[in-house]
Order: sequence, then C-alpha cells, then structure tokens
Amino acid sequence: MDIVKLAIRNARLTLSVLLFLVIAGALAYQSVPKEAEPDVAIPVMYVSLVYRGISPEDSERLLLRPVETKLKSLKGLKEMKSAAYEGGGYVLVEFDPSTDLGDALIDTRNKVQDAKRDLPDGVEEPTVSEVNVSEFPVLVVTLSGNIPERVLTEAAKALRDKIEEVPGVLEGTIQGSREELVEAIIDPMRLASYGLRLDQLIQGIGASNNLVAAGALEGSEGKYAIKVPSLIETPKDVANLPVVAGPNAVVRVRDLATVRSTFKDAETI
Repeated sequence: MDIVKLAIRNARLTLSVLLFLVIAGALAYQSVPKEAEPDVAIPVMYVSLVYRGISPEDSERLLLRPVETKLKSLKGLKEMKSAAYEGGGYVLVEFDPSTDLGDALIDTRNKVQDAKRDLPDGVEEPTVSEVNVSEFPVLVVTLSGNIPERVLTEAAKALRDKIEEVPGVLEGTIQGSREELVEAIIDPMRLASYGLRLDQLIQGIGASNNLVAAGALEGSEGKYAIKVPSLIETPKDVANLPVVAGPNAVVRVRDLATVRSTFKDAETI
C-alpha cells in the first residue's frame, strides 16, 4: 500500500518511469537479432545405403537390419526410423536434445563402419550426415494439368529457372519428373531375316554413341581440344544408326526396330 500511495503522490515521476520503460523495451526489441529461417540444431543423423538393383524387401533384410542392430547401442538414442526402397534404403537416428551433435555424428559413423562387415558385397560406401533444417525447402510449388508430360516438365524447368533468379534463393529442384529416353522396339522377325543377332544390334548402337577425342590444335592464341561428338541426339538419329554395312547396302536400326521417344518408368508416386 505504501508503494501505491507513493506512486499516486508522485504521479509525474511514475509516468516518467513508465514511459522510460516502454521506450527502453521497444529499443531493446528492435536490437534483438532475428532470423526468418534460423539454423536450428536438431540431434538427428541420416544414414544412406545404396545397392544398385536391390529390391525393397532385400534392402530391408540385407542392408537396414545389420545397420539398425549396430545403431541400437548408440548413447543418447531417442528414436530410430528406416525405410527401404528399390536400390537402397536409409535410417534416421534421433538423439536426446542434450546430446552433443559432434559426438553423435562421430558415434553414428563408427557404428555404421562396424556394420559394413555384415553388408553384402557391392554395397556403395554408406554415408552419414547431420540433418540441417536450413537446407530443407521453404517453398513447394505444385504444377498439374491435363497436358502432355513433356510440356509439363518443360514448364516446371522454366519456373525453376525463374525462382532461382530470386535474390536469396540457393537452389531449386524438380521432383516427380521422369527422365526422357529413346525406346527401340525390336522386331525379332526382321532381325532374323537379316541374319543378325540382338547383341550385334546393341553393339552397333553403342559403337555409334561414343565421344571420341581427336587430339588438339595449337595456334598463336593457344591450344584447343578437338572431340568428335556422338551421333545420338534425337529419335531420328537412333533410327538412322548403321548396324552392319556391306558392299551394296547398310542395315540401319529403323530396318530392325520401331524407334520412339518416351520416358523412364516412374520410380515414385
């Protein structure tokens, strides 16, 4: 009560102190460093395992289980998740918040190295990386429409290039697009009529799609490397490739197969 009475008797002083506190608080708030996307340290490690051609079932049994068995003994382990897919798998290891990230990274790498002896031959070197929230995408743009896939992919590439021109944007990536390729549907009857085998056709195409170094030219302005480019750039180029050549005729791919432009089979849904 004495403090209240004192404040009432000295109203001007009380208002002055209150005004000073408001101004000081506003100035302090303005000077506090702020970041729209702060670099948050999360004690999570990502273990990537790659084995070309392995099925998801075999990946879980041959790759993930041996690694998970070793990682279960990590100090400070909070949770572990894994997923297998065609060609490999990954393990996410989450530690207690109080765990030192540097020690967690070293311990995880050591455990993965111990598990390597239990992995099948042919597995690529496992990678262990620290999860960095600052590298996560902050904007996702979805494109869809009743238009050809090739047109949609080109629109996505053009949009990505525009987004990457925005100041502050590090990188833009495209997810869900399929790699374009040229498909040759071989007719066994036509192949047999020319007395050819499938391996001869494959060798003929491969021999015509090599980048050949042709040496270099030296001039007064310097030295320039010369290369003979490959012949395959369009489906028409594939169709015109020679398979075998004789004195009077050349057998080309178009004589043995139907060539068309298509896309790789979808690997994600």
